[in-house]
Amino acid sequence: MLHLPDNWVWDHWYLNTADEHHLFFLRASRALHDPDRRHHRAGIGHAIQNAQGEWDLVADALVHSDSPAFDSLACWTGSAIEHPDGGIRLFYTGVSREEGGTVQRIGWADSEDGRTFHRTAPAALEADPRWYETDPAAAGEVHWRDPFVFSDGTGTWHMLITARTNAGPVGGRGVVGYATSDDLETWHVKPPLSDHAGFWHLEVCQQFTADGAHWLIFSCPPDQAPEGLGSAAGSGIWLARGSSPLGPWDLPGAVQVGPADYYAGQALPRADGTVSLSGFRNMVDGDFRGDIGELVPLTLPG
Repeated sequence: MLHLPDNWVWDHWYLNTADEHHLFFLRASRALHDPDRRHHRAGIGHAIQNAQGEWDLVADALVHSDSPAFDSLACWTGSAIEHPDGGIRLFYTGVSREEGGTVQRIGWADSEDGRTFHRTAPAALEADPRWYETDPAAAGEVHWRDPFVFSDGTGTWHMLITARTNAGPVGGRGVVGYATSDDLETWHVKPPLSDHAGFWHLEVCQQFTADGAHWLIFSCPPDQAPEGLGSAAGSGIWLARGSSPLGPWDLPGAVQVGPADYYAGQALPRADGTVSLSGFRNMVDGDFRGDIGELVPLTLPG
């Protein structure tokens, strides 16, 4: 799907407009040598599909801001929507140089032409300590990232967020964080949509509907998942069935899906009822691969 010889590529997300297919992805230079250093150098790359079905790179959507800013160190994963007023709105995660990258917040940027993005969020969205873990000392960082935004068709916008609750066993506090908005400008943080179910975190959450059923796809390394759930040799991508687009989801019954070396899975439902799975290739033969693998069929349990 996408391999860059000079950059590692990992978390990614798609947006299909009436005219174009967009791919956004995290990227960092392979000149860092150690892939573990990539997170604090990440920017958001951008590609657009051409008539031959290949991805043409265009200018990066976002790189880190000048200090002081909530995203002065790096820009991380998010999602993109077509704005009702036209253009594209890109939601993303930011971490700051001032805090050593330990506190995650959410912002957004807009593009009128689908190429050049300008930050437009009046203030970054933060985790609310009433429900969420906000002390970096608890888990090494404040988990508040990977905003997945969608409309319910009634004028309300919903945001699913990788978060951790402020109660329960520290090793299993991962929850689906939640915020809503009626105008895409003012967001209200709400209680999590899930209880903690033993996952360290539920990364890059995405809800989707296929063949009349509701699903939540998320990622968590097998060794950070509940004991006895799944296989240590299996994928870090999980699928849980839900009762609605906002849950509840059967997290204790989540199953691993996709190739074992894929991570940060994205589900792509098709008009014929089938679903494809996209993921970046993580560890291959003990080395970090850092590219986006080919789409594979996603088999839905049951």
